[in-house]
Amino acid sequence: MTEITSKYADFEGLHEQAIALRREGLSLRQIRDRLHIHNNDILNRLVRGEPAPEWTKRPRAKDDLRERARELRLQGMTYDRIQVELGCSKSSISLWVRDLPKPERKRTREEASAIARRGWEATLRRHDEERRETRRRAEAEIGTMNPRELFLLGVGLHWAEGSKSKPYRTQERVTFVNSDPDMIGLFLAWLRLLGVSDDHLRFHVHIHETADAASAERFWAALTGAGASAFGKTSLKRHSPKTNRKNTGENYRGCLVVRVLKSADLYRRIEGWWYGIVEAASVTDRQNRT
Repeated sequence: MTEITSKYADFEGLHEQAIALRREGLSLRQIRDRLHIHNNDILNRLVRGEPAPEWTKRPRAKDDLRERARELRLQGMTYDRIQVELGCSKSSISLWVRDLPKPERKRTREEASAIARRGWEATLRRHDEERRETRRRAEAEIGTMNPRELFLLGVGLHWAEGSKSKPYRTQERVTFVNSDPDMIGLFLAWLRLLGVSDDHLRFHVHIHETADAASAERFWAALTGAGASAFGKTSLKRHSPKTNRKNTGENYRGCLVVRVLKSADLYRRIEGWWYGIVEAASVTDRQNRT
């Protein structure tokens, strides 16, 4: 009996639990975490035949929009007017109503341009609403995070964004640089999970010389909760007057460098954890392919 077969030997028992959780309104990811089922094929078989809860489904708004677009076309509206009303693209409208008769145009070029402009603005608003809704739904799918999930996420985060020792430059120390406050906050939460104390942390701000360095220093100090003694001298990025910076405005605060003192041993463990994740992911991938 293979390892997977042994693990999921009580398939009927797992099936009953999965169905019960599905009927409680849990997503596949939540059921996976509750039952510790990490094989996607097995997970989908466990809930087969049981409809997904409504909150996990993508809305079928396009069907309603199509019918409404056809109604408006039959009322004599142009693509531009329908776009203003519905906020969808003219390319979609043309596909939905191409079999319907064309209305007679009675507007001047200026009037038509104004309507087209309003239609494009409506489309942009609709797309923005769809983006926000997709983000809200995706955020709800995450739910809570247990310590192991934070641990694995932090390892991947450091290996992607943190400093790494090179064959030509041995540098075994934990250093993380980022401009995203959420990334910095997550990294610090991960360090606390690992037991790294605050007195082992040092911070440096890197920022363009034309930016408000003092404001950035205050922002990063408030975010980290670290005292002035934990911050080194701010590094200013010099550039010529012709430099055309894109990262400007009140939300630009440069980058924060987070350094862990005496971290050679921690760095080596992170390296080992990372390659352990790589191997484990490879095993899971092979299982999912079978």
